[in-house]
Amino acid sequence: MNLKLTLLAAAISTLAITGCEREQPSTQDQANGVENSAAAAETPEAISEGATSENAEVIEKTNALFETQFQTHLDRSPEFKTFLGIKEDYGKWDDISPEFEKETYEIHKRQLAELKKIDPAQLDDATRLSLELAIRNLEQEIDGYKWRLHTYPVNQMYGVHTSAASLLINQHRISDVSDANAYISRLSALPAHFDQLIANLKERADAGVIVPKFVFPYIIGDGENLITGAPFDDGKDSTLFADFKGKVAELNISDEEKTALVEKAKTALLEHTQPAYEKLISYLSELEKQATTDDGAWKLPDGDKFYQHRLNVYTTTDMTADEIHQKGLEEVERIHNEMREIMQKVEFEGSLQEFFEFMRTDEQFYYPEGEEGKQAYLKKATEIIDTMKGRLDELFITKPKADLVVKAVEPFREKSAGKAFYQRPAPDGSRPGIYYANLYKMSSMPTYQMEALAYHEGIPGHHMQLSIMQELDNIPKFRKFGGYTAYTEGWGLYSELVPKEIGFYKDPYSDFGRLAMELWRACRLVVDTGMHSKKWTREETIDWLAENSPNPHGDVVKAIERYIVMPGQATAYKIGMMKIVELREKAKTELGDQFDIRKFHDVVLANGAVPLDVLEELVDQWIAETKAG
Repeated sequence: MNLKLTLLAAAISTLAITGCEREQPSTQDQANGVENSAAAAETPEAISEGATSENAEVIEKTNALFETQFQTHLDRSPEFKTFLGIKEDYGKWDDISPEFEKETYEIHKRQLAELKKIDPAQLDDATRLSLELAIRNLEQEIDGYKWRLHTYPVNQMYGVHTSAASLLINQHRISDVSDANAYISRLSALPAHFDQLIANLKERADAGVIVPKFVFPYIIGDGENLITGAPFDDGKDSTLFADFKGKVAELNISDEEKTALVEKAKTALLEHTQPAYEKLISYLSELEKQATTDDGAWKLPDGDKFYQHRLNVYTTTDMTADEIHQKGLEEVERIHNEMREIMQKVEFEGSLQEFFEFMRTDEQFYYPEGEEGKQAYLKKATEIIDTMKGRLDELFITKPKADLVVKAVEPFREKSAGKAFYQRPAPDGSRPGIYYANLYKMSSMPTYQMEALAYHEGIPGHHMQLSIMQELDNIPKFRKFGGYTAYTEGWGLYSELVPKEIGFYKDPYSDFGRLAMELWRACRLVVDTGMHSKKWTREETIDWLAENSPNPHGDVVKAIERYIVMPGQATAYKIGMMKIVELREKAKTELGDQFDIRKFHDVVLANGAVPLDVLEELVDQWIAETKAG
C-alpha cells in the first residue's frame, strides 16, 4: 500500500478496523478545509530554546519539507482531500492504476533521498523525531512495494466497491450547487474507477493472488445492495439516491433547482453507477470460479516472507510468528483464570466453556432484534461515553476538542462490516468523530461488552487518541494523519482497562465483558499466526476460537474471515496494549510517589502515534527527566 493510501486508510478507518483533533482553523481555513498550498503549509512552532540561528533555519526548512512532501501525496488523492474537508478535485476519485502506483514508488524514493541529506544533529528533539519517523515510513513503503500485489483490493472488510459509497455518504458534504454537481460527477466517474479496480484484480489473479472463495458472496452482495431501490427498481430510494436527495433538500435554493439536481443524479445513477457495479459484479462472479478455499498468507508467492513483513509493519516490532503465537497462548491462559474468578463472584457452577455458553445465550445479556433494540443500544452506549467524559480529569491533562457521536452502521454494509469501528472527525470541525456500532444482529452485541466497546472506540480510546493527535500543533501533517496500528489499537485496548482502575465495570458481568474483549485480542495472536504461518484451516481456526472465547458463533466466523483477508493486522492490538502496560508499570516502579498517571498518558498521547520502540524511548526519557526534577 503506498503512502497516500496508508494515510487515507489510517485517517478513514481506525480498523479499526477500526479508527480521530484538529487545530482551531482561521476563517480562511474553515472555508478551504485545511491549508493546501505547500508554500503556505503550516510548520510546527516548537524549536528548542538555545538553538543557533543556523540550526533554527535548518529546523524550519526541515519542517517545511515535511509539509511539502505531505502535500505532494495529498495533491494526488482527491479522496483524502475530501476526508480532510478540502473541496478540491471534489468530483474525482483516486487514481488506482499500476502506473500511478509506480509513480508513487518513485516519489517515495526521491523523498527519502531528500530527507537523508538532513543532518539530525542540527535539529531539535521534536523535528529529529519527525525526521526519524518520516525516513522510517518511506523505507517501509519502498520495501513494501514488492508486495503490492499481495493484497485483496476487494474484500468483505473494505474495498473500492464500498468505500466509494461510504465516502459519498459520510465525507462528501453538499453545501451548495457545485458540491452537488461534484457528487454527481463522482457517480458518473465510477465506471472508469471500477475499470481500474478490475484491472488490478486481473493483475493479481495472474500473479496467483485471489481472495478466498468465501469472500465472494459478501462482496457481490454489497455491490447488489448499492444498486437496489429507486431509481434502479420500484423499491424505496436506494442508499446513494436517498443520501443525495437528503443533502440537496437542505440547500438554500429553489425547489426547481433541487428537482433539476435530483434528476441529474438519477441519470448518473442509471447511466453510470448501475453499469459500473453490474460490470464489477459480473467480473467478480467470473473470478469466483478461480478462487480456492486455502485461506492463509502462506498460499501466496513467498507467503511466509510476506506474512513476516506484515507482522513487522503492524506490530512495529521484529517479533516472529512463533513468538507471537506463544505469547498469545500465555495470555489466553492468564485471562481464562481471571474469568474463573468472575465465575466464582456470580456463583456460576460449571466449566469455563459452560459459562461461555451461558453468556452467549442468556437473554438477559441482549437487546431484542429490531428498531427498538437498536435504539436502546445506541442510547445506552451514548450514556456510557457521557459518564466517562465526566471522569477524564482524573486520568488526562490533554483532552480532545472534537465531539463524538454514536451511530449504527449503515444498512448497505452492516452485513459484512465489523462489530464496531471509529471514524475520525474532520480536521475543520465540520464533522464529529463517529463510533459505529454494527447492530445488524443484536444477538452479536451483548450488553456485557457495551462498556468496553464504548471505551475502546470512543472515550478514552480511539476518539481521544486520534482527535488529540489531529489537534496537536507541534507535529507535521504526515504525523497528524498517519498512524501505526500497534500504537493506535494498543491504545484502544489499553483504554478498555483504564476505566476499571477508577471504579468502572461495577457489574461483574460487565467486567467479564472487558476480559472477554481482551481475551479476543489475545486469541487473535494465536489464530492469526495459526492460519497464516502454521497452515491451520479456516475450520480449525474457527473451532479453536469458539472453544476459547465466549463470543457467539457468528462473531467467531466473521472474525476469522476478517483475519484471513488482513494478514497480521489483528496481532497489533494485544502487542500494542502489552507494551503500553509494560511501560506504565516500568514508570511506576522507577518513579514511585513521583508517578502521575495523567502525565504518563500525556507522554503517550502528546507525540501522536509512534512505533512501539519509539514510544519506549519517549517514556524512558520522561522517567529520566522526572527523576532529575
